[in-house]
Formats: sequence, C-alpha cells, structure tokens
Amino acid sequence: MNRTPWLLLIALAVVGTITVVSLDHGTASSSSSASASADDVPFGELLKDNSSGVLSARDGVIPETASVFDDGIPAVAKLDDDLLAALRRAATDADQAGVTVRITSGWRSPEYQDQLLREAVGKYGSVAAASRWVAAPDKSAHVSGDAVDVSSNRAAQWLQRHGARYGLCRTYGNEVWHFQLRPDAPQQGCPAMYADPTEDPRMR
Repeated sequence: MNRTPWLLLIALAVVGTITVVSLDHGTASSSSSASASADDVPFGELLKDNSSGVLSARDGVIPETASVFDDGIPAVAKLDDDLLAALRRAATDADQAGVTVRITSGWRSPEYQDQLLREAVGKYGSVAAASRWVAAPDKSAHVSGDAVDVSSNRAAQWLQRHGARYGLCRTYGNEVWHFQLRPDAPQQGCPAMYADPTEDPRMR
C-alpha cells in the first residue's frame, strides 16, 4: 500500500491547522491593539487627532508638548498676555521645585477647535455628550487665548496646589489638565470648579 498520499494529506492538515491558529492569534492581537489605542488618551488633551492633516502649527497644533517660554509657537505666543505672564512665573517656580510645566494645548484657531468638536461628536455620539469635553469655537477659552492644557499629572498637581498665587486655576472637575487665569485668585483663592464645560455659564 502506497502511504505517500496519506502522508501528504496529514501534512497538509497539520499546516492548515497551524495557519488557522496563527491567523486567529494575529486577529486577536490586532483587536487587542486597536482596543488599547482607542482607550489610550494622551494627558492634557482629550482629542488631538488632527488626522485630516490640514491643520498646522499656525492653527495652534502642538505635535507633542511645548515650553511656555517658546514665542515661536503660535499656541503659546497667541495666549492672553496676562495668562502667559502668570504661566511663565508659575513654570519658573515649579522648575525650582523639580516640576516641569509644559503644555499640550494653548491658543487654537476656530478651525482647529471645530475639528476637535467634530471628532468629539464622532467619539461620543452626540453634540451634547461631546460638549462635556470640547466647546464650540465661538465659546472656547482656547480660541480666545484664555486657557492652557498642561502636559503631565505632576504639573497639574503642582498648579492645583500652588496655582492660585499666580491666578491660575483649574476650571473643570473632569479636566485635570485645563487651567485658566482668575485675576482674583491670589487674594480670594480659586473659585469652585464646574463639573464640566456644560455647567460653565460662559459656554452658553
């Protein structure tokens, strides 16, 4: 009896099984990676995709993080003068304490803000849900140059402890990275935070 055909069939079956297992493993890994990426939100900015590639630094896009002393970056240079001065004083003192204060977002163009809002609507499913994280361009403190998002937990924690003396206050309970200038804070302390931007009367 010629065993060669049988041996070939067995070999093919083994190879097929290995291939299926390998494909299944690859699919599982890809699904796992996709899930991890979707949940991996960089600190300091919830939605910084800029996947269209249309916007640039001229719109306030910061690829990674920026020094608050870099006047060559529009996101920094176009901030409100008083906010920027306070931020630089705070960053100088924080550095003496071993904490680096950098930002992931500052001033934004209306076009950039609109893109972020559209991406948030896509992520959260509705304008109402997205508005908890991203304001409309005509309401945004980033567009007016009155807000910054800091780049690390250490910087955010330092500013929350010491920011009031510079007039820098965390604004929203759901955004530990978002700070705005409150001129009365050095004397009166920071006002109570809003839970999210939808509770901020300035956003209405």
